[in-house]
Amino acid sequence: MLTRYSRILCPWFARWRFLICLTFFPAVLAHQPSDSYLSLTISSNQLEGQWDIALRDLDFFIELDTDKNGEITWGELESKQSVVESFAYTHLRLITDQTVLPAQGVDLLVAEHNDGSYAVLRFTAPLSAQAQELRVEYSLLFETDLQHRGFYQILHRGKTQSGVFSPAENVYRCALGNAPPISSANQGFPAFLIEGVWHIWKGFDHILFLLALLLPSVLRRVDNKWVATASLRSATIAVLKVVTAFTIAHSITLTLAVLGFIQLPSRFVESTIAASVVLAACNNIRPILVERGWIVAFIFGLIHGFGFASVLAYLGLPAGSLAAALLGFNLGVELGQLAIVAAFLPVAFSLRRTWFYQCLTLRFGSAAIAILAALWMCERIFILKILPF
Repeated sequence: MLTRYSRILCPWFARWRFLICLTFFPAVLAHQPSDSYLSLTISSNQLEGQWDIALRDLDFFIELDTDKNGEITWGELESKQSVVESFAYTHLRLITDQTVLPAQGVDLLVAEHNDGSYAVLRFTAPLSAQAQELRVEYSLLFETDLQHRGFYQILHRGKTQSGVFSPAENVYRCALGNAPPISSANQGFPAFLIEGVWHIWKGFDHILFLLALLLPSVLRRVDNKWVATASLRSATIAVLKVVTAFTIAHSITLTLAVLGFIQLPSRFVESTIAASVVLAACNNIRPILVERGWIVAFIFGLIHGFGFASVLAYLGLPAGSLAAALLGFNLGVELGQLAIVAAFLPVAFSLRRTWFYQCLTLRFGSAAIAILAALWMCERIFILKILPF
């Protein structure tokens, strides 16, 4: 039988537990997002391709780091070239009509992306002049990582088509010869809209930054103490200021970076993103900008925009394809943010007067966010591996 105190506390604890789970689920599930980048050029008698795959992903399956020192050297990669190519091309099927095309490896290189080193596989495949359709079936990592995405661009008939391979949409179809064009569900604006939503949800540093800014939104500072906001309207206005400032800021730098006007070193960008999370969380514990959270959101949102841009920048899309991809991706990021806000704000507002929220969730939560982000920052600055995820 429930006691008087348990009857009082249980409803509050249920809502508090939900809020804590929402606040800390990135730390529980966090691991580095996994993407690959596939480019195909289709001519009358040949297909040429380049496929960038993260070395960390290949190492998970092939064990490239043979000496177990935490670093993958060119020698270690080169010694496993045949194994790498066999693994990769097993998960990329090129089919014309009913004929499977054999991918022939041409070269193996290494490229640096903002999230680490990538193996660059260059290959060709013969095309028959009579073929009417090309199917590209992508299955890399989907058996073990449902968050993995394969970004692609395909140049054919003088036009570039771009899209995203996912577990739900892992096939691209292209008409060859004189056959009429075929539309694939995973290309263009809709694909990048969905990917924008997904990218913010799996970008754990971006989520923690947003949550650090949202935690004090249902409170106000009076006599050096946090007190509950009087109305949902005032809390909503505070949230909208933060989200709008963050949106405007990262939209600016996302666009500039993808268009090539501004480029910053990836190591600096990723380290600064982690630092922004630390500062935003610390501001909740020892407030400096109490009523100006939107300023913090805008300043550091400029840096977060460079982080978002990394997905589209590596595709090297032409202007025609880039406009739709950029718009769709940016809108998707905003929808992803709004979904987080919609889940967070009602629960936070209902708990704003409680000790659970004002002391435990705000202070302990912010401290945990700051510590986690500080470890990320050290990893990115000094190229270390501290966290197991």
